[in-house]
Amino acid sequence: MRGYQRAPSLRRRRRSSRRRRGGDYRIGVDDRVQVTVWRNPELSINTPVRPDGKISVPIIGDVEAGGRTPSEVAESIKQKLSTYIREPNVAVILTDLRSHEFLTRVRVTGAVRTPRSMPHRQGMTVLDVVLEAGGVNDFASPNRTKLYRKVGSKTEVFEIELGDILNKGQLATNLPVKPVTSLRSQNGCFDQGGLRNLKRSAHRVFIARTDPESAA
Repeated sequence: MRGYQRAPSLRRRRRSSRRRRGGDYRIGVDDRVQVTVWRNPELSINTPVRPDGKISVPIIGDVEAGGRTPSEVAESIKQKLSTYIREPNVAVILTDLRSHEFLTRVRVTGAVRTPRSMPHRQGMTVLDVVLEAGGVNDFASPNRTKLYRKVGSKTEVFEIELGDILNKGQLATNLPVKPVTSLRSQNGCFDQGGLRNLKRSAHRVFIARTDPESAA
């Protein structure tokens, strides 16, 4: 029908509502915030959140920022400034997100050449993170790799043919890296005569990411 427009989904409406409210992100220690007071540039600052969760604003002193959203901090500053300025217009903007940095990183350790801690990126797969870590070491048994993925209170286990991925380009088990994921690769053992596969030890290659929203 001409002129008909599909109503936006509930999820889309919620995202739009969050943007209008300034977002639901909770400010944390080491995040950097910019406080702008309209027509009062001498009161505007760009500052990190201190370890005690507070920021210092000219005239009014310390303001609690940790655990609050930017709009909540702006409202708190506005109320305190109202003692000195008539109807202050205050905006608080996050300029650098540092407090959640390690909750959204991918960590690769164990039977890889270069253990790494790297930022998670959308679309990351097992191959991506293993290559970032320099590949498996010379004594790994990559086709004995297993991927462990936390889903609610359960852990799902997937067989990963990492050797076929790396050496043959067979990507059937090149699974995406999702929050709270671990990858374990088996490793051969040395004896005095050289490398023997009669005994294998479980050297783990861990790939893990904790997402703030999924952990909530």
